[in-house]
Amino acid sequence: MFVLGAIVLGKKFALTTIVSTFYYPFILSVFQNMPMIGKMTDDKILAVLFAGLMIGGGIGIVLRAGASTGGMDIPPLVLNKKFGISVSGSMNVMDTGILLLQMVFSDRESVLYGILLVLTYTTVLNKVLQMGQAKMQVKIVSGHYEEINHAIATQLDRGVTLLKSVTGYLKQDGYVVMSVVSHRELVQLNRLIQEIDPHAFIVVNQVNEVRGRGFTMKKKYDSDMKKGN
Repeated sequence: MFVLGAIVLGKKFALTTIVSTFYYPFILSVFQNMPMIGKMTDDKILAVLFAGLMIGGGIGIVLRAGASTGGMDIPPLVLNKKFGISVSGSMNVMDTGILLLQMVFSDRESVLYGILLVLTYTTVLNKVLQMGQAKMQVKIVSGHYEEINHAIATQLDRGVTLLKSVTGYLKQDGYVVMSVVSHRELVQLNRLIQEIDPHAFIVVNQVNEVRGRGFTMKKKYDSDMKKGN
């Protein structure tokens, strides 16, 4: 797994993985030997849920830093880079598959607890990885689409796409204004729309990832656009 990660993900990833591989068991042994940290519960469900919260949060922080904990979190990172497959989703499938294979020779109840643990920490991991990346897609149906388009471009500094539309009842031609903004900008966008057209029809969807100019790429304007042409 380490060699695969080093080849596909680079030397920096390999170095951080080496550090993590040795540091993790060391710090774990330190905490296990601390007198103030003892057994907090005998309830397996509580142990599974709280362990899942901490494992998911910990792995999420490590992955966001561009490293790994070593082992089976490397293949999901490789799959994500090569094919865009969700890290938490592929990790869920792989770890669950490994646990199911253990049912042949291990205690089945323990395996079921393990699967519950995997489901918990992959859910938390997904939330950590998406933290701060989710954006809001807004579609606005209004006869004042030109004014709304101009307001979003000039006051929010966000790109706008006009989608050709036809109303269902009167069959009138028009445009739907579509834009992607952050959670903070959504409040300002709603205010702008209400000032222009209080009767506008607005649809808001959360999108988990946005790629392109203004988000993963720097904004770039043509000289004609800067002059307002």
